[in-house]
Amino acid sequence: MHLSSTNVGGPGTVRPAVGLRSSKRNASAVRARKLTPFGFVSPTLALITLLTVVPIVMVVGYSLMDSAIIAPNPVFVGFANYVKVLSDPAFLVALGNTFLFITFSTVVHLVLGLVFALLLNTSLLGNVTKAIFRVVYILPWLFTIAVIAVVWRLMLDPSGVVNYVLGTFGLRGANWLSTPETALGSVTFINIWSGYPFFMISLLAALQGVPTVLHEAARVDGAGWWQRFRYVTLPHIRPVIISMAVLDLIWTSQQFALIWMTTGGGPLNATEVLSTYTYKQAFSNFDFSTASAAAVIVLLLTMVLAFFYVRHQTVRD
Repeated sequence: MHLSSTNVGGPGTVRPAVGLRSSKRNASAVRARKLTPFGFVSPTLALITLLTVVPIVMVVGYSLMDSAIIAPNPVFVGFANYVKVLSDPAFLVALGNTFLFITFSTVVHLVLGLVFALLLNTSLLGNVTKAIFRVVYILPWLFTIAVIAVVWRLMLDPSGVVNYVLGTFGLRGANWLSTPETALGSVTFINIWSGYPFFMISLLAALQGVPTVLHEAARVDGAGWWQRFRYVTLPHIRPVIISMAVLDLIWTSQQFALIWMTTGGGPLNATEVLSTYTYKQAFSNFDFSTASAAAVIVLLLTMVLAFFYVRHQTVRD
């Protein structure tokens, strides 16, 4: 009789409770599964917040204050520091130099990188010859910025190797890094020389990913070298070219060490760029408010380039 009464009452009371517990357990499992990825990335998000977001917020706050950091009680001045920076002739010179610097560097980086990549990808050279050229072409990428700056300062010195070589051909040398007319071009050349190997390697990888079947089909149809490059090769590597161009614009706009260690922004602000201008405002003039405003302006300009890069990557995906 005891077992019978238990069996009679069981179906009406136990099963709904078990079903409710099961549904709650499933809901908790689904919730935990959704939160698991956030748990994996939470350490990285915490570091980014601590090392990037917090400093950016602090710099934006400093840019809105007068005598930030050096004064115990800085006064809120709104956008006065931004007006001061944008009306400063030295900032406008730095902005123009930055535009020329990043434009020529990016264009020549891509052209040189593509030419050397095509050379290393051709079937006209043997494997040993290609290996030798790869070693030679990649050498500038092996040196740090400090080494590159010191070596080129010695080479471009009035009594350096460059003027000596020019003199052997009957040409007149110059004070390459000390003359306003040649300083910016010299620094740009050094930046191009030190940066093109990265673009060469990236474009070489893109060229090796172009199907050879397409080239063979175009050759059978009578297409010449230029036609095959324009209608077969270029469309396949165009996404890589665009991505590298935008990234180079961002990287070159933030170049500081090379310019600071070669010319220091001189002579007569001939090589002054946004990064050196901001540094001087902060650590030479100790005007951290103006430096913060300049840094925020540089951040906004860089974010515009980053937006186009992210948008291009999103469209590709």
